Amino acid sequence: MTAPLLTCMLLALAAGAGGAAEREPAQGLAQRVASLGKDKYGELVAQGYRIFTATPKHAYRYSGNALSCQSCHLDGGTRRDAAPLWAAWGQYPAYVAKRDRVVSFEERIQDCFRFSLNGLAPPLDSHEMRALVAYSHWLSQGEVVGANPPGRGFPSLARTGQDSDPQRGKAAFASQCAACHGAQGEGRRGADGAYLFPPLWGANSYNKGAGMHRTDLLAGFIKANMPLGNPTLSNQQALDIAAWIQLQERWPDPRKGLLQGLLDK
Repeated sequence: MTAPLLTCMLLALAAGAGGAAEREPAQGLAQRVASLGKDKYGELVAQGYRIFTATPKHAYRYSGNALSCQSCHLDGGTRRDAAPLWAAWGQYPAYVAKRDRVVSFEERIQDCFRFSLNGLAPPLDSHEMRALVAYSHWLSQGEVVGANPPGRGFPSLARTGQDSDPQRGKAAFASQCAACHGAQGEGRRGADGAYLFPPLWGANSYNKGAGMHRTDLLAGFIKANMPLGNPTLSNQQALDIAAWIQLQERWPDPRKGLLQGLLDK
């Protein structure tokens, strides 16, 4: 796979002015952040961008693995069909089945830290939380509150008529994904030690409570985005690869006891 087939489960929203990220090359995001004013709001948005794109470095107090927010929310949270931030801001408060109640946007971020980042929930008044909220707000400017724009979340795959097959997925992973994510799903680091392509299982990946630990959700992400820049997999290949990834070892769901969490798949 020529890019991160990954996990972190969170939000969705866009850049500068409503939906701009859908039309603007992702590489322009860093320049737009750099051009923000040096007032308190601009500084907080810029810090949110840094946290979002390099979470273990800039939110190390709460990060528990090698993933960053943009491991799942690609291109700094601007890519459609990869849970873009510009599509989420206006959706909260919202009911979340994981908590079985209506939650705020900030609480949704906390869930991402607990499950996708296998870490600790940042306090609602922490600097990291305020920075991520400010960044999300900035990306969502111009979007309609309560709207359900195309490209929100991860796409659902149509039925294929076949069950997912992890053994087929193992072979497809080797041919389509391992070049970037490693034969053992360990990811690939750059010269500076930071991950260029994130780990998909093991100690440095998401835990069993993360949304990406659902085969259907992960398959939708894979189908829409992988291989990165050239998503050409069939629905069945995406489902098979997702089924193979879900069989691999990872940290347990923190909502369960350690023993039960280790036994659960």
